[in-house]
Amino acid sequence: MGRKLDVLRKEKRGPGRKARKQKGAEVELAKFLPPATGNSGNKLSSHARKRAAKRRMESGKTQARKNLLQLKKPTDKGEMDGISSTAEQPSPQKGGKCRGPAPLGTLCSLSLTPAKRSQPAGDNEEERLKSSESEGDEDVDAWESMGDDGSNEEMVDDYGASSSEEEELLPIEQAARKQKSGREGLNEDDSEEEEERVSSQSKGQEEEEDTDLQLNMEIDEQFVLPSGEEIEKETAEPPDLHLIHQRIKDNVEVLQDFKVKRETGRARQEYLALLHQDLAAYYSYSDFLLKKLMELFPLPELVNFLESNEVPRPMTLRTNTLKTRRRDLAQALINRGVNLDPLGKWSKTGLVVYDSSVPIGATPEYLAGHYMLQGASSLLPVMALAPQENERILDMCCAPGGKTSYIAQLMKNTGVILANDSSAERLRSVVGNLHRLGVTNAVLSHCDGRQFPMVLGGFDRVLLDAPCSGTGVISKDPAVKTNKDERDVLRCAHLQKELILSAIDSVNAASETGGYVVYCTCSIMVEENEWVVDYALKKRNVRLVPTGLDFGKEGFTRFKEHRFHPSLKSTRRFYPHTHNMDGFFIAKLKKFSNAIPKMQKDEESTVETASPASAPEVAAEPQLKRKKLEKLKVTTGQKKQRQPPSKGGSVQRHKRPFPQRPGARPPARKQHRVHPNRQ
Repeated sequence: MGRKLDVLRKEKRGPGRKARKQKGAEVELAKFLPPATGNSGNKLSSHARKRAAKRRMESGKTQARKNLLQLKKPTDKGEMDGISSTAEQPSPQKGGKCRGPAPLGTLCSLSLTPAKRSQPAGDNEEERLKSSESEGDEDVDAWESMGDDGSNEEMVDDYGASSSEEEELLPIEQAARKQKSGREGLNEDDSEEEEERVSSQSKGQEEEEDTDLQLNMEIDEQFVLPSGEEIEKETAEPPDLHLIHQRIKDNVEVLQDFKVKRETGRARQEYLALLHQDLAAYYSYSDFLLKKLMELFPLPELVNFLESNEVPRPMTLRTNTLKTRRRDLAQALINRGVNLDPLGKWSKTGLVVYDSSVPIGATPEYLAGHYMLQGASSLLPVMALAPQENERILDMCCAPGGKTSYIAQLMKNTGVILANDSSAERLRSVVGNLHRLGVTNAVLSHCDGRQFPMVLGGFDRVLLDAPCSGTGVISKDPAVKTNKDERDVLRCAHLQKELILSAIDSVNAASETGGYVVYCTCSIMVEENEWVVDYALKKRNVRLVPTGLDFGKEGFTRFKEHRFHPSLKSTRRFYPHTHNMDGFFIAKLKKFSNAIPKMQKDEESTVETASPASAPEVAAEPQLKRKKLEKLKVTTGQKKQRQPPSKGGSVQRHKRPFPQRPGARPPARKQHRVHPNRQ
């Protein structure tokens, strides 16, 4: 079944509903189509109109190309006449007609429409529609073959004159135009030569300028010290940091190759004094600290160290393996929007954080105790200590508890850890961190570390993170640049000497697995590091052993006029500009005897006078200088002379002698009366 054929129903003609909405396309196509004439009896279909517009555009392009070719190859009079005559004659073969003289390069219109066939009466409407479309196409082709009529503009050539104007000119006028064009060509050649000559001159000037600039650069490269007047002007005005920074670079280059680049008549001390002044002004360091750093580092390394202190160290985490694994923790933090990587091959628990969309110290993983915010350099002392399970370990200065929890993590919550600190306020943070991280084998104590051997001893290992001046963590505490002086360094060194002797005395040399002491500071000063360890080597029966760390710089065995024990090469130094972590010093000592060696008085006096931190109170309190100096004189062998006894009789000790006259009896002693009731 289907729809019945309705013979009387008329077929739809014209555009439907969708086509009516697209009237804009017809308007756009009308711009490319010729104006409708009264003779055109049939309308063109949409496809025919599109094809006509396309052919029109192609014919325009070919026409422009032909005009350009004709202008490039101008023809003589005979050729021009021949072309014009052929353009004016109609084609008898096709029966077409030309509409007047055609422009140069155009074709005459030809009648290409064949004779229409007589259609039989029995054809349906579809065949008639097809025939009408074909007729429309033929009319469009005929219209395209026609020349340009008056409604269209003529094609303009490159020189601004149309081809029709050239045909109207006389031969004399055409020859004059040719001569004029030749002159213009000569003028153009002359102008090109002038341009080449000017360009060559400009190139020569540029080369001369380049040579002058190179000479100026060579002159500028020779660094000249500023005069005293210039320095006074700079001190009076606000400092130009860019100028100072450039002067620091130039000064360092000169000092590296001083013999070649120095200014004649200038000494090295003048360059060093200027460099010291510029570094203090640019980086805001005190004169004392900058002088110490200049003695410690070479000049290029000194600038790198000062630059590294201006940049904070990367944030690092330590995974708590008592509760999770590093892989699981990293995946959990990555899911929370934290960008991190493993800390390095030397650490199995560390993670370095680059950036984070959440606060690292407030994540659920942090509150659950899965990790601890801890610097990379703080992991190294515990790794050097290498605690074993079921040992008794002392952390003498434990706050804030990062190293203590790491020790418990390596011991797997076995054995005993005694966490001691002299500050009761800082012990509160230790209690909170140990509870959060799940440490169960730690005992906290609040004692002075210098008297700790009297409290408890016999430990297998001791970790001493001694208080220091903090010159290795300037990026965290920039106040160290200005608020530390020689008095502070000597006071810290004296305290560190007392603490390291106490830590050595707390260790049991007869321990089967231990007997080790790890001494570390967050300072880079020699007075707080090598000097203290060398003092301990002389005072106790200990020796230095390798720390077990694969990286780090060796400690000093000689510094300025001082000489230390050769075994100090096994100590390790870490710097922010080379290892990208806080400045740190680590030394590992092995105790081989519990006996305390007794030194002779002469040796003690030499050690005390040679040590710069032996009497920090002398430097700290000027009012006690006399008493301390008198004590030092007594220790060096200067003894007071005793008064000889008088001739009259013996003199009692610690009593003033009684004056006696010659031949007089000594006074009788008073007898002590006893109360009768007490007899």
